[in-house]
Amino acid sequence: MAKQLSRRQETMLAYIEQFIDEHSYPPTIRDIQRDLQISSTSVVDYNLNALEHRNFIRRNRNISRGIELVGRQPQPGNLVRIPIVGRIAAGEPIPVLDDVQIDESTESIELSGDMVGARQEGLFGLRVRGMSMIDALINDGDIVVLRHQQTCENGETVAVWLRDEKETTLKKFYLEDGQIRLQPANAQMEPIYAAPENVEIQGKLVTVFRPYA
Repeated sequence: MAKQLSRRQETMLAYIEQFIDEHSYPPTIRDIQRDLQISSTSVVDYNLNALEHRNFIRRNRNISRGIELVGRQPQPGNLVRIPIVGRIAAGEPIPVLDDVQIDESTESIELSGDMVGARQEGLFGLRVRGMSMIDALINDGDIVVLRHQQTCENGETVAVWLRDEKETTLKKFYLEDGQIRLQPANAQMEPIYAAPENVEIQGKLVTVFRPYA
């Protein structure tokens, strides 16, 4: 290993291995910076790229704890299986989890419990169709993980069913002067305005997963 890696990279790799052994999930870039007393997150990122280039780790840059040790299986006890129950697409309501038959054949993803938080009940995934949330780093083809709920706070990103239009959309939610503004994260798109009785909240965004190509 010494011929392939610098001393800092060896230290970082050993730290990642120890962290995963202790916590059953990988560290964030800021964890590494803090615990190894590295000057900046950009230095951490540079060395993680070197470890990835030499095939010691794999990285998913779209989630905060996206480091995986090559050749080591994740600890199964800390993984949360999240069923993918459909797409966010016009004309198709999001199925409520109680109405979906979920079994071993259901498509799913597995994420660390740390990525989805302590409340792990009611989680489901939807594939995104469209670019309306591109400025929030939610792209066409991504999988959004949501927690099934029917209420939210202003500024939260939610999946809603528009009853009159029979359309599903993922937007930021704002209640303003008796009407609801559903705000896209795309400068080229206008917000949607709707009466409260026309909007049915079906889930609140928890995290975003981008499948490897």
